[in-house]
Amino acid sequence: MSDPLVADPWFGSLAPAVRDKLRTAGTTVRFPAGAFLFRQGDVPSGFFGLVHGSVKISTLREDGREAILAVLRPGAWFAEGSMVDRYPRVHDATAVEACELLMVPPESFDTLMHDAGFARAIALLASLHARAVFGMLEDATLRSTRAQVARRLQRLAGGFADQPPVQPELEITQDALAMMLGITRQTLALELKAMVAAGAITLGYGRIRIESFDRLKALEAP
Repeated sequence: MSDPLVADPWFGSLAPAVRDKLRTAGTTVRFPAGAFLFRQGDVPSGFFGLVHGSVKISTLREDGREAILAVLRPGAWFAEGSMVDRYPRVHDATAVEACELLMVPPESFDTLMHDAGFARAIALLASLHARAVFGMLEDATLRSTRAQVARRLQRLAGGFADQPPVQPELEITQDALAMMLGITRQTLALELKAMVAAGAITLGYGRIRIESFDRLKALEAP
């Protein structure tokens, strides 16, 4: 069975010695479905690598409704920001299903940061996450709804930096995707219907399958 952490481009790009140090510093933790890994305002407790399951990153709108910012899949590393600045968590992280993670506690994280290779890797990870956030802000401000949907599906499919997406089967409900994009379920349904007609995707129960990344990317055009 392949190791989801090694399969992640960020972790896989680390020098073997740095990867070994990171694994050694981490502790395996498990959360049942629906459990919070951390809540907004919590003191940072660790840096996480997702081994199995999925994790939802979310916050609450002013009206009390949940806004889903991301759904993380096995191989994802996250929560490095608060580990660097030690400010409270700014989002909620919830186990969508039973999860297994590698958690690096604050003391071990600080020790690893004295290693130049690890510190540079954390800077790269933070940069990638910042690029993703600015990309989503740009999408929401400048792009059509269809382009926003197409680009978010590509991100969910695991695109990394300038590399193409690699995961065609997305386990996500249309309700969750609509919440991530900040649009209504009805609006999303119309856009997905058009993408099905274009041969870019097919729909299943709780799943969206990307049949053609090229056709999906073509839908980004105005």
